Amino acid sequence: MEIKTNKFKNFFKRYGALALAGVFTVAIALTVGLTVGGGASQVSTTDLTFQLPMNNAEIIKDYSDTKLQYNDILNRWEIHLGIDFTSSTDTSVMSVLDGTVTSVSNNTLEGYIVEITHDNGFVSVYSSLNENVLVSEGDEVKKGDKIGDASNSAGREFDDETALHFVLLKDGVEVDPNNYLDLGNK
Repeated sequence: MEIKTNKFKNFFKRYGALALAGVFTVAIALTVGLTVGGGASQVSTTDLTFQLPMNNAEIIKDYSDTKLQYNDILNRWEIHLGIDFTSSTDTSVMSVLDGTVTSVSNNTLEGYIVEITHDNGFVSVYSSLNENVLVSEGDEVKKGDKIGDASNSAGREFDDETALHFVLLKDGVEVDPNNYLDLGNK
């Protein structure tokens, strides 16, 4: 028993200072890491107030990520990760929040498309605009600024009806716009 105790004492006499230095180094590294980079992340306390993308808008096809909806144009069932709006009085399409226009494009399925990046990880996408888009990539827009007019340019959704296909993303993932827009009883 005496031999084991002596080996233990000899080990700590020889390497104890290194072991203690290692423990202190780890403690200091954890303290610095938690206080500088790994502590509680800052969260913006600014409340975001979204506005509707069209005046006097009616929903003609609502968001659904779980229930399939039939697409007459494509003749198939699909989920619908946006809201289709129409208005009988005004085809103007407005930005739902302040932001920066990050993309203006056109394709057969979606028509003319404007993408706007906002604070807090939000991106709004406006599809089926007419060819007279009023913004360009890099433009700064304010909530309520007109970006274009709804049309029937989206070949995948609208036959003759003038409408806007609106998509909202949060941190790169489609979210239900109903949770952010004040739709009342639309």
